[in-house]
Amino acid sequence: TQRRRYVIIDAPGHKEFLKNMVTGAAQADAAILVVDAAQGLAEQTRRHAYLLHLLGIRQVAVAVNKIDLIDHDPVKFQAVADAVRNYLADIGIEVQAIVPLSARQGDNIASRSLNTAWYQGPTLIGALDAFAPRAQLTEQPLRLPIQDLYRYEDKRIVVGRIESGHLKVGDRIRFAPGGREATVATLEFWDGNVKRTPRSEAVAGESVAFTLDEDVFVERGALASTPDQRPREATRVTVRLFWLDREALKPGDRLTLKLGTAEREVEVEAITEVLDVESLNSADAKQVDRNGVARVTLRSRKPLALDLYENNARTGRGVLIRGPQIAGGFIVDFAGETTENLFPFDVGVGKPQRAQINGHRGGVLWLTGLSGAGKSTIAIATLHTLLRRGMQIYALDGDNLRSGLNRDLGFTPADRNENIRRIAEVARLMADAGLIVIVSTISPLISLREMAREIIGHDFHEIYIQADVATCQARDRKGLYARALAGEIPNFTGVSAPYEAPITPALTLDTRRTTPDAAAARFCDFIEQTFKV
Repeated sequence: TQRRRYVIIDAPGHKEFLKNMVTGAAQADAAILVVDAAQGLAEQTRRHAYLLHLLGIRQVAVAVNKIDLIDHDPVKFQAVADAVRNYLADIGIEVQAIVPLSARQGDNIASRSLNTAWYQGPTLIGALDAFAPRAQLTEQPLRLPIQDLYRYEDKRIVVGRIESGHLKVGDRIRFAPGGREATVATLEFWDGNVKRTPRSEAVAGESVAFTLDEDVFVERGALASTPDQRPREATRVTVRLFWLDREALKPGDRLTLKLGTAEREVEVEAITEVLDVESLNSADAKQVDRNGVARVTLRSRKPLALDLYENNARTGRGVLIRGPQIAGGFIVDFAGETTENLFPFDVGVGKPQRAQINGHRGGVLWLTGLSGAGKSTIAIATLHTLLRRGMQIYALDGDNLRSGLNRDLGFTPADRNENIRRIAEVARLMADAGLIVIVSTISPLISLREMAREIIGHDFHEIYIQADVATCQARDRKGLYARALAGEIPNFTGVSAPYEAPITPALTLDTRRTTPDAAAARFCDFIEQTFKV
């Protein structure tokens, strides 16, 4: 137009193409929401409108198309316009224009139509020209995701694309997560003849290569900023999510989060709410189905460097990947557990020193099996035997921990995950102190035990206390199986909730075919052989 140039991204309306809509809207500064004049505010229109809200697009014009199908009736048009305006207002979007038009006839697209003489608002082009220009990315704080590092001659060159702000020689920059700092020594550019062209400054939108004044550790996925305007660093992130995968998203699911050039393995800690785009009601839910919109908390073992979406869209949005496919898109709503002011303390006493004093190494023996399999019985017998032999050993029992440290947790998938995470963190600290730690807990899913293994590290040893449900029911001294079968205890492992047996345990103790004393004796032998120095 006479005012500015436009790029139009056309996003189909069918459910099967919602991924295209999310992709297109994520790149847009404004939106034209197309509504069928005859159909009015359909579910798909509501879904697209909410996605605009989810992605932070606030400049919206509504095109009520096919006005000729309702005979250019102003009363029918007004009914559609009111419904659209009210819905958008409910989700926080103030519509800037609602235009009656006919794409087929050209009514009110570039010029006014005599067929709608009753309409006094702008044409569609006029509505677009009234949109405010986007904020300049160069005026925002520096955000430069690191794409790669190269060696060229004697130089170590860092490369990436500047998403916002600017970079020049002499700038002091900080790399997150971690907080390492250095000064930009040179900017390196190449022309088509692979000839280096010196420059002193680069701005948002440019890919850049640069060297540093000192050889600090930097890797792909780091986010460069200025020291005084740094991103957030968090291990727990709450996001507004649009789910695309055919398989529903559930608490405990483990996915790959990709934000900029960074990739992290994350776990779904909690699904806070799932939104009904038709009614705009939100409710608690156990899963997010395909094409669902939800608020979800994600947890990563390693810190993420990011911004809230409202502060910087470029570094405040990303995708979740399941297997080879993109499974969902998200924007960052809240980032907690900021780590930038945390400095882990090294006490200066290493594992070899503790092992020399104790006469054995520290480590964790993770006993898993059904309720009634004999985990606690074997753990206690082993504990007493090895204490008499002078070993530094302790037992953590799942029920005991739920009575104290984890008494605030229930038995939802998210609570089960947090229960195991806390137990693993405690066991890791005790093993670092040189103790042999026996953990006795059902931990029914392989994913839960793998999380524990990841937290504890190479000192983790999975021990399978094997017994089938029938055997455990016969030993049901607490009456738990009877209550579970009667429906009094929901989500009881082995009855109404699954148990996944270990695939390659370090040791299997089959309590169907051996006595507790014999199993404990074999376990003692295993521990002494495993942790001897």
